[in-house]
Amino acid sequence: MEGLQRVTEFQVLEALELHERPSLMLFNASEAKERLEGIAWIRNASIQKFYPGTLRVMIKEQEPYALWQRGNITSVITKKGEVITDEVDGRYANLLRVVNHGAQLRAGEIMSELDKFPGIRARVRAAKLRSERRWDLAMENGITVRLPEFDVGDALAELKKLDDQGGLLSRDIVAVDLRLQDRVVVRLSDDAAIRRQTTIEQRGTPSSTGRDT
Repeated sequence: MEGLQRVTEFQVLEALELHERPSLMLFNASEAKERLEGIAWIRNASIQKFYPGTLRVMIKEQEPYALWQRGNITSVITKKGEVITDEVDGRYANLLRVVNHGAQLRAGEIMSELDKFPGIRARVRAAKLRSERRWDLAMENGITVRLPEFDVGDALAELKKLDDQGGLLSRDIVAVDLRLQDRVVVRLSDDAAIRRQTTIEQRGTPSSTGRDT
């Protein structure tokens, strides 16, 4: 057997059903191939018969691409959005988590944009699809980054610039809204908003900006 990483030899042997067909002459390789490819982790399989009694089984496994969460269910998915398994453990902790229905089919879209900004990508905990139109990024420190429906790359470039120049993603904020092309709206945390208001009052400068800046 060749190509096994996550699939076990037992699973392959069970799918081959060799115990039911002890003779290689009676063994149906096409049917066995179909059974093997019915295993979620197997992308494709090939079987060669070498008489008098040898089988060569070559397996190509699915590549885990992202985690897809909808409600309480989380699955490992392929780049095409196909579910591989619902058994998720620490082996997949580095995969991006995409959230909500439809997100599995567009995971490649947001991943390709984030991969252009590895410093940002490394800090993203999850990408949430909103109304099947645009993405919110949940950062590891709890900040939400709201991306526009279009020109996502431009919005991420602006986010990187603001973070490089002023450490935006390390500030005491809860959200960064990049949905409008002509402005960036930053929502302060409650504590930061109170401190800002206190500073303004001490300076004697009226403010009407509330918690957004």
